[in-house]
Amino acid sequence: MFLTEYNGNVKKKPIFPLIILFLFLGPFQAFCSDGFTQKDRELLIALKVKMEEIDKRFEQIDKRFEQIDKRFEQIDKRFEQVDKRIDQLITFLWIVCGIFTAITASTIGFAIWDRRTMIRPFEYKIKEIEEGKIDKVIASLRKLAESDSKLAEILKHYNLF
Repeated sequence: MFLTEYNGNVKKKPIFPLIILFLFLGPFQAFCSDGFTQKDRELLIALKVKMEEIDKRFEQIDKRFEQIDKRFEQIDKRFEQVDKRIDQLITFLWIVCGIFTAITASTIGFAIWDRRTMIRPFEYKIKEIEEGKIDKVIASLRKLAESDSKLAEILKHYNLF
């Protein structure tokens, strides 16, 4: 049970795997031969019908997924519209805040300007009145200092006589 090579050298090769291979080839040949029956054909046709039904189901599922994708696209567009609207509202609020700040600042500035321009004439008149009175008081004190020596010393001390 050994095989020899063509050059005459004897090599020991087991043929056991070849025997096992031939043993399995027998049933395989029977399976591969024209043992195709009517029942096998019916099973293949039924399988083909089932596959077509499964393909139709997959097509329906694909259509539904496409519909869902379209819905998601619509929802995304709606979100984008809402985002744009929110951005517009925020911009509008910034504009309103700027206008309010400008109005407040101008009102405060006008109030300060108005107070100063209204009070200034009164300040000038009061100064004139006070200076006139002070001059009159100093003149009267000088007249009195002519007769009173103590008062004359006081006025000289403050350089008023």
